[in-house]
Amino acid sequence: MASSTQTALPASLVLVGAGRMGGALLEGWLSHGLDPAGATVLDPKPSAEIEALCAHRGLALNPPASGLRPPEAVVLAIKPQGLDEAAPAVGRLLGPETLLVSILAGKTVRDLRRRLPPARAVVRAMPNLPASIGRGATGAFGNSEVSERQTAMAHALLSSVGLVEWLASEALLDAVTAVSGSGPAYVFLLAECLAKAGADAGLPPDLAGRLARATVTGAAALLAESDLPPDSLRRNVTSPGGTTAAALDVLMGADGLEPLMHAAVAAAKRRGEELSG
Repeated sequence: MASSTQTALPASLVLVGAGRMGGALLEGWLSHGLDPAGATVLDPKPSAEIEALCAHRGLALNPPASGLRPPEAVVLAIKPQGLDEAAPAVGRLLGPETLLVSILAGKTVRDLRRRLPPARAVVRAMPNLPASIGRGATGAFGNSEVSERQTAMAHALLSSVGLVEWLASEALLDAVTAVSGSGPAYVFLLAECLAKAGADAGLPPDLAGRLARATVTGAAALLAESDLPPDSLRRNVTSPGGTTAAALDVLMGADGLEPLMHAAVAAAKRRGEELSG
């Protein structure tokens, strides 16, 4: 019996842009039952991996534009700066019943409809890099033209690579971008800094790197599996007057991690707002 995700997936789809995120989405869709015969990939410079995937699974890669018809869904996964250049070709793919799903940071529904006049039903989404291993976190918003069926279709496409949270307001997407969209880089930086600090404390750099990586991934796995909130988990590993408490006195100080993270998220949010228009 087909899963609910599989039955909600579109029968015909065009993916515009098959870079790291577009490729991760494509692999997620295929693993959840997307019919390769109904899928087309458009990318002017596809990677060897995408070429191999399309050849192996029988997906059309960069077919002649004259042979393309408006599909049920178009997923726009190019860089935001490339929207103007891609708009004419993308616009020709949009029929009256086509759902447009955009993962372009900062490009609002208004921006998209201005550059793509045929667009009616539009879903904006912001997935993140762990989508490449099926552990993504995506915030999504649909405009008033998106039908119940199209919402289910968009949810099936996005949930194939992880968690999906639907937003009541499009204005929240810049904050989503700053928290979960950019967030994996913050975690990677934490592992990087922890390894460097370990090396400065006297550990061989390769050992410090292995310990830092295992610590970050292990703590993340514990957080994922536990029902406890992060602050409870933190307290559970902090003995009063111990080594962890001494470190947290620094990290939780007036110039510690919280104000830095607030500033970082605010900077990412501002940049998302600057990319609109």
